[in-house]
Amino acid sequence: MSMGLVALLDDVAALAKLAAASVDDVAAYAGRAGAKSAGVVIDDAAVTPRYVTGISPARELPMIWRITKGSLRNKLLFLLPAAMVLSIAAPWAITPLLMLGGCYLCYEGAEKVFETLFPHKAHAHEAKVTGAPADPKQLEDAKVKGAIRTDFILSAEIMAIALSTIPEADFLTQVVVLAVVAVAITFGVYGAVALIVKADDAGVALVRRDPGRFLGGPARRLGWWLVKGVPYFLSGLAILGTAAMVWVGGGILVHGFAAFGWHGPEHLVHGLAHAVEPWGGAAAFMATAVGSGVAGLIAGALLIPMAEYVLIPVWRAAKRLRG
Repeated sequence: MSMGLVALLDDVAALAKLAAASVDDVAAYAGRAGAKSAGVVIDDAAVTPRYVTGISPARELPMIWRITKGSLRNKLLFLLPAAMVLSIAAPWAITPLLMLGGCYLCYEGAEKVFETLFPHKAHAHEAKVTGAPADPKQLEDAKVKGAIRTDFILSAEIMAIALSTIPEADFLTQVVVLAVVAVAITFGVYGAVALIVKADDAGVALVRRDPGRFLGGPARRLGWWLVKGVPYFLSGLAILGTAAMVWVGGGILVHGFAAFGWHGPEHLVHGLAHAVEPWGGAAAFMATAVGSGVAGLIAGALLIPMAEYVLIPVWRAAKRLRG
């Protein structure tokens, strides 16, 4: 009996060691995958705040929470299973699907640039494509849906990058790592977004502090800087978010075309980065982003009339025929 107990304890100890090793592996893989996805994660954080601009301050946090839930649903219910199935059954389909998402990002980013340069024409285009929201509730719903659609594309890129960094892991470990990365990135991104969009409210609260309280003076000055500075920061973040959409979308298309044999755009972008490489890695990164962004703007500019005159009419006709 004692020998059996010793054997059982040995088995339990072995299982505990195996579990600990698995946890360590998952943590290491998740850290590697998260680091590789950092660029797209930053883009995601820059893109999202523009969807809550122009909304009542009381609705900002509820909107961010709705987008957060939509992002988790995107990653865990749709993208994670799809990534695992496609990686096994149809890896050839991953690049075309990512390119479709890249087209959407290019379209969204180019539409924002179009709106800045030609606001009246852009509003007319938006009315034809989506219709004008009738009330604040419809406007909020439209913004949330738009943010979740954009998040879907960026999340697909994140999941694809994360999966590509752990090819040596077994199937179950890959699933767990992708789930950990999905949850951590989602709450990290939208937690940061919530802090950003509510920073001005925190500034107002600090300004209203009793100056006689401990640290009242410095806190009030910090609040004043927040109240004055956050609107400019959000405006800059909106510009960065639009740029991120076109350079991420353009980068996806450039790499996708190269995978299908058309290397011209990729060679141009790489040539631009190589030309400024002597100035440092940051200059090479900016050159790559600019080259990808130009490609994204060109693609988006072509997609705007295509969406208005071809894709949307065909989609609406198909819906009418269906019922």
